[in-house]
Amino acid sequence: MPVLYSFRRCPYAMRARMALLAAGIVVELREVVLRDKPAALLAASPKATVPVLILGDGTVIDQSLEIMVWALAEADPQQWLTPQSGDLDDMLVLIAQNDGPFKNHLDRYKYASRYDGADPAFHRQQAEKILNRLDGRLAVGKYLYGTRPALADYAIAPFIRQFARIDPEKFDALPFAHLQRWLHDMLQSPFFANAMTRYAQWHDGDKPVLLQATAPITSDIQPQAGW
Repeated sequence: MPVLYSFRRCPYAMRARMALLAAGIVVELREVVLRDKPAALLAASPKATVPVLILGDGTVIDQSLEIMVWALAEADPQQWLTPQSGDLDDMLVLIAQNDGPFKNHLDRYKYASRYDGADPAFHRQQAEKILNRLDGRLAVGKYLYGTRPALADYAIAPFIRQFARIDPEKFDALPFAHLQRWLHDMLQSPFFANAMTRYAQWHDGDKPVLLQATAPITSDIQPQAGW
């Protein structure tokens, strides 16, 4: 059985867990406390960040997006890899903008004290420019690539959630009605709800705990006109 080292509040780990749940892949979940990382995690991946997935043959996948794509290549009943509009390459470009520029500004807005000279107000403004472009996309379709959610939606939503939670009142006051509606819908997804189940910290020798749905999962695929 694959083993997933995870941390509940990490947006990278969130999206990996959602993809594994969507693919129906059962894994042993090992919840990590970041200030007390287990030796087994450090041995598997020297980068020492979550998520880390160890397959049954010993292969280590320690990038969250790679975990998502691997899981969905195994099984993709929700059609996350085949959006209604665009294709996987299109989605990967948008996800790269999130994982690069947006995450850079998000970190310097939320954790300004960790970065010398970081101005949180400036980085918030720059992040909002990126959110404005997402809002424009969502004015055209209910989700980022059409009328049903796909890989890009699930890969990006945890980071928008993190931004929104820094100052909810400011986020709600932004003129981004489409983005706010989309985030609300994404956080109501059964995949997000199940991915956010709480687990106790894992210690070597503990009885295996499986990542599995604790609430009903129904399809997120929404019928289109003419279906």
